[in-house]
Amino acid sequence: MAPRFWTAIWAFALGHAAIAAPQISLASRASGLDTWLASEITVARQGILDNIGSAGAHAANAKPGVVIASPSTSDPDYFFTWTRDSALVFKTLVDMFKHGDSTLLNLIEEYINAQAYIQTVSNPSGNLFSGGLAEPKFNADETAFTGSWGRPQRDGPALRATALISFGQWLISNGYTTLATNNVWPVVRNDLSYVAQYWNQTGFDLWEEVSGSSFFTIAAQHRALVEGSTFASQVGSSCSYCDSQAPQVLCFLQSFWTGSYIMANFGGGRSGKDANTLLGSIQTFDPEAGCDDTTFQPCSARALANHKVVTDSFRSIYTVNSGIAAGKAVAVGRYPEDSYYNGNPWYLCTLAAAEQLYDAIYTWNRIGSLTITPVSLNFFKDLYGSAAIGTYSSSSDTYSAIVSAVKEYADGYVGIVEKYTPSSGALSEQFSRSNGSPLSARDLTWSYAALLTANERRNAIVPAPWGETSASSVPSQCQHTSAIGTFSSATNTAWPPALTSGSGGVTTTGSGGTATTTATTTTSCTTPTAVAVTFNVIATTTFGQNVKLAGSIPQLGSWSPSSAIALSASSYTSSNHLWFVTVSLTPGTSFTYKYIQVASDGTIKWESDPNLSYTVPAKCGTTAVTISDTWR
Repeated sequence: MAPRFWTAIWAFALGHAAIAAPQISLASRASGLDTWLASEITVARQGILDNIGSAGAHAANAKPGVVIASPSTSDPDYFFTWTRDSALVFKTLVDMFKHGDSTLLNLIEEYINAQAYIQTVSNPSGNLFSGGLAEPKFNADETAFTGSWGRPQRDGPALRATALISFGQWLISNGYTTLATNNVWPVVRNDLSYVAQYWNQTGFDLWEEVSGSSFFTIAAQHRALVEGSTFASQVGSSCSYCDSQAPQVLCFLQSFWTGSYIMANFGGGRSGKDANTLLGSIQTFDPEAGCDDTTFQPCSARALANHKVVTDSFRSIYTVNSGIAAGKAVAVGRYPEDSYYNGNPWYLCTLAAAEQLYDAIYTWNRIGSLTITPVSLNFFKDLYGSAAIGTYSSSSDTYSAIVSAVKEYADGYVGIVEKYTPSSGALSEQFSRSNGSPLSARDLTWSYAALLTANERRNAIVPAPWGETSASSVPSQCQHTSAIGTFSSATNTAWPPALTSGSGGVTTTGSGGTATTTATTTTSCTTPTAVAVTFNVIATTTFGQNVKLAGSIPQLGSWSPSSAIALSASSYTSSNHLWFVTVSLTPGTSFTYKYIQVASDGTIKWESDPNLSYTVPAKCGTTAVTISDTWR
């Protein structure tokens, strides 16, 4: 049996054809993939919520805030809660909440309280003070699972810390520093203390089968320690054990590079070609980082070379991949030697292959160029036969051709998932290597999450940065160290009746509508390097119709409908026709913009003139702003 993994928030994906564009007229037809995603994301989002206790349709017997892996209770029995899955699910839900889905607040609070309790549950791996945080799974009623299992698993504490830090930082930004300090930090501190003390010890891998050192685990641990140090200072504390260990974890991470691909695990006797490495790259994607090899960012030469090696390893072993040429997407499993359920493609692995490429495209477009090195050359030549070593500016025809080829390749992986998804939209764990029929656990939380996350990245909706740009320097010599932190039961579980965004915020008005800025509550005030700008628009739509945002700056697609930003309808109701999206922009940036509606046949309708305009605040302490518009 394998654990569940989640990394995603949801949005609507669309194609494009222009009608009465403001400055330029561009057109393109919506693909069948766009149409399928527009309906499938609704199924996937509901599938996730159905698997969260105790209100979820499939999780009534689970405690509040507890995520079950699947409703399946036999062949296989996945009705358990994994620390790993739960953390990644709620990291995504926190992102959705931060983007305006306020209905998720109670679930997030229940999750934090559930994890505070689960940390104290003695289990076969130990207790809070003796290694018990690495216990991989618990019963849905929050009691210890005492059966035989692959334990310990050391990625869970790191991923849980990341999820909680994301919400803790929202609390701080909205004037609730005391709650971040008292309710969130104690749980995070336990997990960071565990990572600092145990990162250099072996444990079971992502698939719970191989004992050794796992790329996915080490990458997640490095990120958690970096984020943890920042969060500690934000709540008036410190994390010296984070600071001392993070560089050494990064140093060890370099050893997974073989020269041609990433070795997924040290230990286990397999080839090491494994979707573990694709998942590790997308989990530690930082939208402010470049194509950094040291952290294996998705567009790095190492990560792209690895993408080719891993996905190619499945081309000849699955019947469903027969006849698919190099450079075309294939169904992807966990690793080629897999024998679980006879070894099949997994929905989440196939989607991870797509997501890494969407991440890469985002970064290339952000930095305005892409570079082909000897390490990544074979990856690019599969997709663009005349690819050559060098750096290509985004203004060049070569850049456009390569990015277009990578986008088509990424879409191909999602297209395979579409092909083998039943008409109901339900996603199981696996699909048959011979005929593509669904296999193993039904309604897998991880599969739904992977679909939502890939769709987000396809529309250039990315997570918040985690600090990679200041934490990518590798020590000249690795040291096998550890550090002792602080463990204590987290006892503060009371929450106010309501939390509101923008507590103490300042309201301003511009031609783009009403904007509410959110100031951080900190001991010192500095001008931020980026501001999270949330665009809210009230726009009445029908099923199959979607809304996008186009504007005069590259982050808004430079007026190109094909590069416009998809908005989410996760908060759309019959009485509140709200679409929204959050974009990270540089303070002081001035731009013009409009919303567009995209019909199910791909036809685009621009809202009426004039163009809207806005300037991102460049004020001390302003980290977020919300623009509220109504379709014209």
